[in-house]
Amino acid sequence: MTARARAWTATLATAAAFALVLLLMPAAAPLFARLFPDVKPPVYDGETFVALWLSHAGLVAAASSLAALAGVGLGIFVTRPAGRDFRSLADALATIGQSFPPVAVLAVAVPAVGYGPLPTLIALGVYGVLPILENTIAGLDGIPADVREAATGMGLSPQQILRDVELPLAAPTILAGIRTSVVIGIGTAAIGSTVGAITLGTPIIDGLVSDKLVYVVQGAVVVGLFAIVVDLLFERLDARLRKLARAGR
Repeated sequence: MTARARAWTATLATAAAFALVLLLMPAAAPLFARLFPDVKPPVYDGETFVALWLSHAGLVAAASSLAALAGVGLGIFVTRPAGRDFRSLADALATIGQSFPPVAVLAVAVPAVGYGPLPTLIALGVYGVLPILENTIAGLDGIPADVREAATGMGLSPQQILRDVELPLAAPTILAGIRTSVVIGIGTAAIGSTVGAITLGTPIIDGLVSDKLVYVVQGAVVVGLFAIVVDLLFERLDARLRKLARAGR
């Protein structure tokens, strides 16, 4: 079996395990009842874990999309001649956003927009911009000058150079920033349940409030598996982009 086949096998096996945990969590009630005999019911009985995951994944996808648009767009702007003067300001703003704990962002957002998924979306979006912005700048700055000169010599416009040369070559580095942002977002989204968002953090928060450790364990296992599956999928996409980038050189 080739290394690529082994990597895909590991990814699919982990995804299958995650799906089974989501779907069969209620069937594990007898096991949890033996481990935690004082907890009734032994499996979190609010929203199903599938419903919690769908809501959690939707929040992360929406916030990560906004962060990617902002991070990549700003990264492109500050690496163009017209935006170079704003580079230090962009770095400072993104760093400030990353330095604020998500809980603090939630605390500021709730009075402004109320409880529910929106403050969580804002917190994840703000928190996810920095790694994407930094990697976009690093990816574009890392393209050799002679590549741009060759593209210019071929008569390509600056827009064509960006679209057809720079972004494809920088794509693996940009993807690494998006990967970091998304994986962090999956873990961070769990705290959105403290302000009314429905996420995989809901059983964790309920377990902490009601002193039912088994709910905390169940929620944490699902969140962890979700993050691992997404990270493995990004790894496979990264390998594909790097292969294309090498072929394009």
